[in-house]
Amino acid sequence: MSINLGNAAVEVAGESALIVYLNEHSLIETSRKVAQLKMVLSKYLADKVTEFIPSYNSLLVVFDPYKTDYFEVRNTVNAHLTSLEAAGDTSSTVIELPVFYSPQSGPDLDRIANKANLTIDEVIDLHQAKTYQVFALGFAPGFAFLGEVDERIAMPRLATPRKKVPKGAVGIADQQTAIYPSESPGGWNLIGLCPIALFDATKAPHVPFSVGDSVKFTRISEQEFLALGGALDHEY
Repeated sequence: MSINLGNAAVEVAGESALIVYLNEHSLIETSRKVAQLKMVLSKYLADKVTEFIPSYNSLLVVFDPYKTDYFEVRNTVNAHLTSLEAAGDTSSTVIELPVFYSPQSGPDLDRIANKANLTIDEVIDLHQAKTYQVFALGFAPGFAFLGEVDERIAMPRLATPRKKVPKGAVGIADQQTAIYPSESPGGWNLIGLCPIALFDATKAPHVPFSVGDSVKFTRISEQEFLALGGALDHEY
């Protein structure tokens, strides 16, 4: 069952869950509204909801069937959609992350520069000039999909993914950018390394950002990168 509510649609997602789909004019605007809706439902449904799972254009809401039901949650969504339209960007958290950009730490920098007809420094400047929004978390614990990069440095994923991408690698795929929180295979174009740990199971929260937060990259030197615990002995 699907209910259309203006620019939103609500669908049953199980006996004790529903999913809300939002459709705004841009991915950034839609993602912001998803984050706003999560905040609103957290406030008005409080302990009636057991879990929120936000993504690019949707919010999965898992509720306690002993405290509420599908109709109350759906009606709460409907009641606050108009206020979301007027609320604007409610994100108050900006996470600044240092990055050592170089051909040594970012083996795809030179190729991106050549394809975009830019210098390496211009590619770096374009990447760190923007403040990126966290669209979704996934792929690996602490992996945040961020967007959107300047279209001049947007690059498709590699035709053949690397078997090993080091922890902290900063990459670009299409108009998104991200940091690999742990060593893994990956097909993103690598432009630098971040020395900051993005997932820690011993801390709460485990990751430093949530969907709707913003991330700002800051260029650091090799010496600063090493002083912050970074390592350069990676094989790509």
